[in-house]
Amino acid sequence: MKPRVFVTREIPERGLSKIEEHFEVDLWKDEAPPSKKVIIERVKDCDALVSLLTDPIDAEVFEAAPKLRIVAQYAVGYDNIDVKEATKRGIYVTNTPGVLTETTADFAFALLMAAARRVVEADRYVREGKWKVAWHPMMMLGYDVYGRTLGIVGMGRIGAAVARRAKGFGMRILYYDSIRREDFEKELGVEYVPLEKLLEESDFVSLHVPLTEETYHMIGEEQLRRMKRTAILVNTSRGKVVDQKALYKALKEGWIAGAGLDVFEQEPIPPDDPLLKLENVVLAPHAASASHETRSRMAEMVAENLIAFKRGEIPPNLVNQEVVKVRPPGFQ
Repeated sequence: MKPRVFVTREIPERGLSKIEEHFEVDLWKDEAPPSKKVIIERVKDCDALVSLLTDPIDAEVFEAAPKLRIVAQYAVGYDNIDVKEATKRGIYVTNTPGVLTETTADFAFALLMAAARRVVEADRYVREGKWKVAWHPMMMLGYDVYGRTLGIVGMGRIGAAVARRAKGFGMRILYYDSIRREDFEKELGVEYVPLEKLLEESDFVSLHVPLTEETYHMIGEEQLRRMKRTAILVNTSRGKVVDQKALYKALKEGWIAGAGLDVFEQEPIPPDDPLLKLENVVLAPHAASASHETRSRMAEMVAENLIAFKRGEIPPNLVNQEVVKVRPPGFQ
């Protein structure tokens, strides 16, 4: 018999079809994510689980699934999974790294451009019939991007990809990271500075850090007040990296000029959130990786991780390497 896997959301066919060749698939077809109660119920007889960032995978889930041997995350991040608990139980955890880099960098720059040049606001201005005069010197004034200073917080793969795009716009690029990246300094001509200096000198600040205890609310009132009044903040990392209440205050009171946000402290963002009433913020529904090719490749990587494990091989994108000492790969 094929091992059984619960897939918590519909994923692109390019990956799903490969999983179906090797596994008996139980697929959650609703657009909304399954509740934790549903996950516990559906995974109890499963050998494998395909999860998303919105799925809480912890000791309670593991306890309900004695046959579970691998959790294949359809994402780069995995802060929704208790990896330490999984390792202790000999459960392998995999993710889909690298594949999101260029797509997310594209989207970060799209948000930067849209917020700087008021693209969404201008679109709404036209659609709502507010465009009454053909041209006016003061109409829809935004901020130039070319030749300005970009501050990148988190110089990993995505941060470096954003820097490469910024080079094409002749930008001065500053960066802050917990680890100094001299390789990128040489390759891209970026300058390492303390976070405070980056915030004070940048015209645009783009966030590319994982969510950890250290990065939770790393951009709060103090940091926002350091930024230029003409500056724009872009966040495609994790919503909780930014104190959203402080950001609203900064945008409302004009401490900064604008923001482009793909992630929020609560997702979906509540319909009564005050950010939705502001004109100087561009909002997207956690869509930075939403290209046909990227999402399909992510699904393929999930399949590759599962199939390798089934064959008794270490999955190519294993998160918890130390689990190999607890249990060998495979469904034996």
